[in-house]
Amino acid sequence: MAARRVNRQPARRKTEQRRVKVMPYVVPTRSGGFGPGPLMVPTKWVKFIVALFLLPLCAVLSQTFFTSFARATVAERLWTGEEFWFFSLGAVLWLIAFFGLPRPLVLYVFGHELTHALWVWLMGGRVSRFRVGRDGGHILTDKNNFLIALAPYFFPLYSILILAIYGALSLFVNMQPYGRLLYALVGVTWAFHFTFTCWMIPKNQSDLSDNGTTFSVVVIYLMNLLLLSAMLIIASPNINFASFGTDMMRNIANFSHWMVTLAERFSRGA
Repeated sequence: MAARRVNRQPARRKTEQRRVKVMPYVVPTRSGGFGPGPLMVPTKWVKFIVALFLLPLCAVLSQTFFTSFARATVAERLWTGEEFWFFSLGAVLWLIAFFGLPRPLVLYVFGHELTHALWVWLMGGRVSRFRVGRDGGHILTDKNNFLIALAPYFFPLYSILILAIYGALSLFVNMQPYGRLLYALVGVTWAFHFTFTCWMIPKNQSDLSDNGTTFSVVVIYLMNLLLLSAMLIIASPNINFASFGTDMMRNIANFSHWMVTLAERFSRGA
């Protein structure tokens, strides 16, 4: 199987700002292969069409999430709980650090490359090289797909590590007194993930362009929203997966009815 390499250019200082640039995948070519047939459709075109079909799902999930969030924070007073306040405190502290202090690019690049590697292993691939330094990093792997390429943009590695460490320690030590610290650390690490994701997407990253920018952005948005929805369900005592799913199906039905009505009006006008 052809090896694929993910490169990072050295971070450069320009007008007192450091930039991280992701280089395109380097894929060894095969000689003597057959050229593309006249009926073959470029993969990016197919992914673009898939992205268009995913847009209604993004809209419905967004409506469901924000409706549930508003109900949880206002009617169920989720905002009065210490979980909400310490999570928000951690997020705010990170936002202050992100915009007011030098950004920890080495820490971000390490997490970015490690996330690529973890998803390669999850997909049954092998990582033969993992390199991270002050000037960037890369991995060399024998497997690649859009989930591996986009994983760092929707998989909050450091938040997952914090939760995993807390859960492991809970098996041996009473960690309940440290619950507030857990909420704050999750807030910091999730805000770390969110800010760096938003910061990197507009920089013409090859992780996105290789799979089609439109498709990549839609998948990143959808996956992050699914993660936020799961976090909301876990944090709210009165929202569970069944009720969230019921609201989701209701919104899908309303959206479908609206689309049918719009199509009927359009056909009558035509």
